Amino acid sequence: MNEKFERLIDRAEQLLTRIESVLPQPLTAPDWSLSIAWRYRKRSSGHGTMEPVRHVGAMRLSDLKEIDGQKEKIQRNTLQFVRGTPANNVLLTGARGTGKSSLIKACLNEYAPEGLRLIEVDKADLVDLPDIVDVVSQRPEKFIVFCDDLSFEEGEPGYKALKSILDGSVAAATPNVLIYATSNRRHLLPEYMKENLTYQHTDDGEVHPGEVVEEKISLSERFGLWVSFYPFTQDEYLVIVAQWLSSFGVTAAAIQAARPEALVWALERASRSGRVAYQFGRDYAGRHAGQA
Repeated sequence: MNEKFERLIDRAEQLLTRIESVLPQPLTAPDWSLSIAWRYRKRSSGHGTMEPVRHVGAMRLSDLKEIDGQKEKIQRNTLQFVRGTPANNVLLTGARGTGKSSLIKACLNEYAPEGLRLIEVDKADLVDLPDIVDVVSQRPEKFIVFCDDLSFEEGEPGYKALKSILDGSVAAATPNVLIYATSNRRHLLPEYMKENLTYQHTDDGEVHPGEVVEEKISLSERFGLWVSFYPFTQDEYLVIVAQWLSSFGVTAAAIQAARPEALVWALERASRSGRVAYQFGRDYAGRHAGQA
C-alpha cells in the first residue's frame, strides 16, 4: 500500500512539474555582464526572457554622415540621460534607410563605457514593458528600451500599453529607463482620408481635429523629443557612399571613379538612402578586393 502511495505521489509531482513548466513565469534578471544590448523575447509558453546580443554592431557616430542635426539632438539627449540629468523619450520618424536605427546603435556604442545599455522590444511585447522596467529599476546602468519600426493597427494591445507607459505611470517614472522608437509614420497609426471630415471649423476660423484624429496624434505627442529624417539628395548620397567605401579600404581615386556606378545602383533600387549606400559599398569593395 505504501509503495503504491509513493508511486502516486511521484506521478503527481511529475505532473505538477510539467504544469509549472508551461505556466508563465515572472521575468527574471539576466547576467548583465554578458552584453551591452539585450532582446526581450516571449516564448510560445508565455515566458518572457532577456537574451544577450552576443555581437553588437560596431556602428559609430562618426560613421553617420549628412544627418548632423539629427545626430546632435539624439546625442545630446542620450548624454543627458547617461549623466543623470533630465532627458526625454524619443521618436525618430522619416524616410527608410536614413539612419534612424543606426543612430541609436551608435549612441549605445559611444556611451556603453559610461553605463548605457539597450533592450530591444518588439511592438507585440510592449504589453510586458512594466515587467521589463521592474527588472532594471534597481540597476545602476541606464537603459534605452528600443522599439524599431514601430507602427500600430487599430486595436493592437501594444498601443495602449505604450501610451500608458509614456503617460507617466509609476513604472515609467523609473529614472534609469527611456524609450527610443523609430517609425516611418509620424503618428504611428494608419491615417485615412475620411478622417479629415471629422475636423471642426469654428466661427473665428480655428480648426480642431475630431476625436479619431486626436487619438492618433496622442501617442506620438507623448514622446518628449521628435527627430525627423528626410530623403537624401544625390550629393548627400554620394558623400555617404564615399564614407562607406573609405571604411572598406577603397582608395580615394577608386571612390571618385565609383560615383557613376553608385548612382546606377541607387536608381535600380529607387532609393538614395544610407542603407543603399552601405549596400553598394559592400558590393563594390567585395568585387574589387585585392585589386591595386
